[in-house]
Amino acid sequence: MRAFITGIAGPVLTDAERAFLGEAQPWGLILFRRNVAGPGGLRRLIDDLRMTLGRTAPVLIDQEGGRVQRLGPPHWPAYPPGATYGALYDRDPDIGLAAARLGARLIAADLAAVGIDVDCIPIADVPAAGADAVVGDRAYGHEPAKVAAIAGAIAQGLVDGGVLPVLKHLPGHGRAAADSHYLLPVVNADRAALEAVDFAAFRPLAGLPLGMTAHVVFTAIDPIAPATISATIVRDVIRDSIGFHGLLMTDDISMGALAGSIGARSRAALAAGCDVVLHCNGNMPEMLAVAAEAPVLADAAAERAAAALATKQPALPIDLAAGRAQFLKLTAGAWQPARGYA
Repeated sequence: MRAFITGIAGPVLTDAERAFLGEAQPWGLILFRRNVAGPGGLRRLIDDLRMTLGRTAPVLIDQEGGRVQRLGPPHWPAYPPGATYGALYDRDPDIGLAAARLGARLIAADLAAVGIDVDCIPIADVPAAGADAVVGDRAYGHEPAKVAAIAGAIAQGLVDGGVLPVLKHLPGHGRAAADSHYLLPVVNADRAALEAVDFAAFRPLAGLPLGMTAHVVFTAIDPIAPATISATIVRDVIRDSIGFHGLLMTDDISMGALAGSIGARSRAALAAGCDVVLHCNGNMPEMLAVAAEAPVLADAAAERAAAALATKQPALPIDLAAGRAQFLKLTAGAWQPARGYA
């Protein structure tokens, strides 16, 4: 297995993709809406991907709810944005946490039914005044303890459903005044403020098995390199201050926040201490460039990868119809579900 995760271009594997995957052997795969042709087609694609790799490789997706939901109506239910759980928590913390956990458990059931076993949530970013809307209502709140509590409930709901969570975006995207899909955000907050708010939201979640970096510069710590390619931030903040010791993947290495060739970005991220490079867009020349830089997983990175997968457990029993009815009851008044949700 090699130290990268890759996307593919469409809902079926091309001959070129099949040859690439068999040769390059990425650690995992990530799917987007472009890969989804209904439940049956998606299940066939995932089976084909794993058969091509010759192993049950982890398959990731971003299924948060709200704006970021790759599987949706008419084949899958819509789910609320993270801010809904925050609003419920403000009314009654127990209800907010119960809704977050149940929502994630239902998402896990949707994903597991088609063979997806990793979801890129929870988000522990704490939005700041004046920040770009890229996080916005995806966030669970503005207080670190509240964000961590809801994120922990979401992570547990996924785990209960046999799906691994990915903690993002380490060490925090909430202050970013630009969308890192397009531009490089630069955060000028002092270290004390970052420790007290941004990093504090991640610390209670440091035991999660998988994490994703932020393409954000924190000038108080490293005035030049964004977190993804900063050895100082990976070592001193993510691993030390926050205490995260799970498998660390980059955010999408092809995003506009980063400069240089795809190969150079991948090299820099791995040199900084990221375990795995994430590449999402399905562009074959870029996929080849990432693969050329990704070593075979070994040593501490291999140990973290194995430890992460070892935390996956069989799904606990759930009555889905009753669970969906309970979810609607818990979120009543805070979220208007799509028609046909149940």
